[in-house]
Amino acid sequence: MLLAGDIGGTKTHLAVFEPGDRPEIKTQTIFKSTAYPSLEAVVQEFLAKTVTTITKAVFGVAGPVVKGQSKITNLPWQISEATLSQTLNGVRVKLLNDLEAIGYAVPHLQPNDLAVLNRNQMDTEYSGNKAIIAPGTGLGEAVLFSHNRHYFVLASEGGHTDFAPKTPLEIELLRYLQPRFDHISYERVCSGSGIPNIYTFLKDTQPTPEDPNLAAAIAQAADPTPLIIQTGLAGMCQLCQTTLDTFVSILGAESGNLALKVMATGGIYLGGGIPPRILPKLQDGSFMQAFINKGRFAEILGQIPIYVILNNKAALLGAAHYGLEL
Repeated sequence: MLLAGDIGGTKTHLAVFEPGDRPEIKTQTIFKSTAYPSLEAVVQEFLAKTVTTITKAVFGVAGPVVKGQSKITNLPWQISEATLSQTLNGVRVKLLNDLEAIGYAVPHLQPNDLAVLNRNQMDTEYSGNKAIIAPGTGLGEAVLFSHNRHYFVLASEGGHTDFAPKTPLEIELLRYLQPRFDHISYERVCSGSGIPNIYTFLKDTQPTPEDPNLAAAIAQAADPTPLIIQTGLAGMCQLCQTTLDTFVSILGAESGNLALKVMATGGIYLGGGIPPRILPKLQDGSFMQAFINKGRFAEILGQIPIYVILNNKAALLGAAHYGLEL
């Protein structure tokens, strides 16, 4: 039996999997990450309610993994394979970056796990490299390199590269944020934590007034991002709509950057919690316009498949496939 986990800054999803052609979940629980002092505390609570014997464990964690250790980027947890192994009575433990975990799930995703954004796809017998970009609490990126018809997953911290504005409004956004942060990465403007940064910038610099009722709701919200997204999608607030427009344009541009850097002719996969929630906005053409706006390479980018991962257990399933197959 395998214990698999998807460990993020907002939630921690743990599950016990049974081996098989397609790993099956025997039991699972979702925990609020910030309510616990450590991953070990979450694991202990989960296993106390689980009557089964764990033989190995794999966790996808939202942070870089170096020598079996990780510091969660948006959570004050230090995670160690050795410490987790002690908690699990000596069971072998493997840490993967969370986007790396999603990478191991991608080859196993079914058609109903995906929504297609680009119908104008190149027709090749074998599609080549794939890449994942995932705006959730933060922004993750990973690559699936193809070699001899097999995929090898490479984790990255590409979401923390320098934000490169491409429009006058985005240049203003960069200048607005520079005094507020020591480094303006793509994650600062293209993630769940980045959406309020865009909204605040627009509120402070653009002529469109902020709705007083929305302002009061945002002030009381522990996380204003879902409120901004819902209001923007409903067309009830110009500031929220412009926030979503700006977010999607930045996401499209960085997805195109990633596609060029690894020649992801096999496809770009949008993971994380935000893309499924804004799917209608991603389908209105603005994402694709920003994605292909790369000058001489626009034609190639216009043929790259683009998918939104709808399965919210992708990282968990990828961790399970890694543990049970590799």
